[in-house]
Amino acid sequence: MTQKETDEKYMRRCIQLALNGRANAKPNPMVGAVLVEGGRIIGEGYHVRCGEGHAEVNCFASVAPQDEPLVPRATLYVSLEPCSHYGKTPPCADLIIRKGVHRVVCGCIDPFSKVQGRGVEKLRQAGIDVTVGVLEPECKELNSRFFTFNTRQRPYILLKWAQSADGFLDDHGRAFAFSSAFTRMLVHKLRSEYDAILVGRVTNEREHPGLDVRLWSGPSPERMVLSTTAAGAEWQSSIQGVLAHLYEEKKQSLMVEGGARTLQSFIEAGLWDELRVETAPVSTGGGTPAPSIPASATVRSRAEYDGRTIITYVPAAR
Repeated sequence: MTQKETDEKYMRRCIQLALNGRANAKPNPMVGAVLVEGGRIIGEGYHVRCGEGHAEVNCFASVAPQDEPLVPRATLYVSLEPCSHYGKTPPCADLIIRKGVHRVVCGCIDPFSKVQGRGVEKLRQAGIDVTVGVLEPECKELNSRFFTFNTRQRPYILLKWAQSADGFLDDHGRAFAFSSAFTRMLVHKLRSEYDAILVGRVTNEREHPGLDVRLWSGPSPERMVLSTTAAGAEWQSSIQGVLAHLYEEKKQSLMVEGGARTLQSFIEAGLWDELRVETAPVSTGGGTPAPSIPASATVRSRAEYDGRTIITYVPAAR
């Protein structure tokens, strides 16, 4: 096995570990770390919860006492650049240097303004051999919301809708349940992974959607209604106002569920990072037309459940 193949093998394990922090690591990124010596993993960890130990800390803590002498000869694999600043926890770069690890392999550079290459630079200045960019696309995709938030100064935006086979969002203006019980549960699972959820005024008044997590475990996202004439708890602002509010509140992800005008407005403004379109095996013969898929969109995944087809699109540039 070549060095490249070896590095990719252990970086995949880092990504597997990192995903365990999906529910509790945010707003911090999901990160996994693996310590390898002589072709054997002697330690591994991931960032479990915001405010607690980072992946590198947990990785070193997992090393058995009898393996401690091996640490200076080991290679540390980590899916994201080690931090170099004091936040809620001390810098991981300093810990790595103290442990005397001779080589570090990073999946990608941290876009957070207080890091952005400083961790790698500190390690190299300490004489540690550092390799950056192993499985970089996969490591960036792992934290696409964190990267979007820090590089574009707005939340990651998912536009989601369900439609008929002939391309309508309803049945001649009447609400229609295109999802099956199972695909509806998948939507609630998705909601549990987002910080905020938004619909337009018409959808809110016509369907009175709960926009919560009833069919899955986890927290419900912040409920928002896009309307310039809304009253009470409804969101009285433009799309840019919504995004500015979420950025200020450090909420990294927004799920937009409709209706047609709201979804199309986001598409026309180029404010989307992912589209999720569920198509049911029924035709209504008329109704509100579903939004148009942008020419810049490319298919990332396709799945079928209960006769429904769910296609996920991302911008072609990605």
